[in-house]
Amino acid sequence: MSGKHDNVGARNDDFARYDRVDKRQSYRLTESADDVFDEDYEIRTCDIAPVLAGGDREREAFAGELGAALEEIGFAILVGHGVSPELHEEVERVVEDLFTRHSLDEKLAFRARRHGAVNQGYFPIEETTDIHPDLVEGWVLCRRAFDLDGTGAVPLADFWPAPEYERALRALLSAQEPLILPIMQSVLTYLGCAPHLYDERLRATNVALRLNYYPPITPELGADGAGRLLGHEDTDLFTLLPAPRSEGLQVLDRRTFRWIRLDAPRGAIVLNTGDYMQRITNDRLPSTTHRVSRPRDPALAGRPRVSFPMNVYLGEDEWLEVLPGLGPARYAPIRAEAFHTQTTAKYYGDDYALPE
Repeated sequence: MSGKHDNVGARNDDFARYDRVDKRQSYRLTESADDVFDEDYEIRTCDIAPVLAGGDREREAFAGELGAALEEIGFAILVGHGVSPELHEEVERVVEDLFTRHSLDEKLAFRARRHGAVNQGYFPIEETTDIHPDLVEGWVLCRRAFDLDGTGAVPLADFWPAPEYERALRALLSAQEPLILPIMQSVLTYLGCAPHLYDERLRATNVALRLNYYPPITPELGADGAGRLLGHEDTDLFTLLPAPRSEGLQVLDRRTFRWIRLDAPRGAIVLNTGDYMQRITNDRLPSTTHRVSRPRDPALAGRPRVSFPMNVYLGEDEWLEVLPGLGPARYAPIRAEAFHTQTTAKYYGDDYALPE
C-alpha cells in the first residue's frame, strides 16, 4: 500500500509549513466520527441580478450582503447570475462523459503536468494529491487548454481527447467570466477600497476549471476510510462552483469548528474565497476549509457525483499585496507564482515550490 494511505488520519496541522496565510483552524483531512455539525446554520444567498442590471445603489447593497457573507464564513450562494441552468446541466453531462467514456489508458495520455504554476491535465483516482488518497478523479484545465490568449502555442489536442469537450467547457467559461469583475468590485467596495482597483488585473485573468468525477462508492473503494475530497482551502482569489446535484459539500466554520452541510439549489453558483483573497485582505476575508464527504443516503453513495468549479487567480507575474486601508500589513508582497507553488507544494512535493 502506498505511503499516502498512511495519511488517512492526517490533520491539516501536519502540513502547516506550506501555508502562506494564517490558518488557525485545526481539522482532520477526512471526515471523522468525532466531527460536530451545525445543522441550523445557512450559508447566505446573495442575488447578483440587480448589480448586473442596476446602478450604484444596487451595487452598494449587494457589496454589503456579499462582503458580510464572505467575512463571516468565506462562502455565499449566488443567484440571479444569468448563467443558464441548461448550460450547467449540459456541462455536467459532458464532464461525466469525459471521465466514463474513455479508458484509463486513454485518460493517462493527458496525465497532469506542470504549466506555469498549475498542474494541468488528468489525475487518476486517489492521485489528485501526494498526501491523501481522495476518492475522486480530476482534470484541470487553464487558459492554455482553451488558447484564450490566441497564441496557438500549444495544440488543443494536447489537452482534449475530443474537440466537443473543449467547445462545451469554453461555453461555460464564457458564461461565467463576466461575473468575475462584478464580484471583485463588490468585495473591494465592501472593504472600502476603490472598486475598480483590480479591473485591469482581471480582464484576462488566469482561470482554471477543475473537473471532478466521484465514482460510486463500493465496499472495496475507500475501505481504508478515505474521503471523497480532503478538507482543504482553495489557493485562489475565489471559486465559482455551479451547485452540484448530489450532497457532499461541507464547510468548516472556523469560529465554532463545526461543519456545515452546504445545500445550494440547482442553478445557483456557490462562491468561496481562497488564499489569495485572505492574503490581500490582511486576513479580513478567510480562506475557508471545505471538503466533499460521502453521502449519508446509501442510495446516493451508489451514484457518481460530478462537479466543475472555476478557480479565479491573478496572472503569475502579478504581486499579491495587502490592500490599502486594511491596517498594518501582516504579509509582505509576494509574486503570485511563488505564492501559489509554495502553497500547493504540499500536494505535489517540495520540489514544486518556486522561490520568491
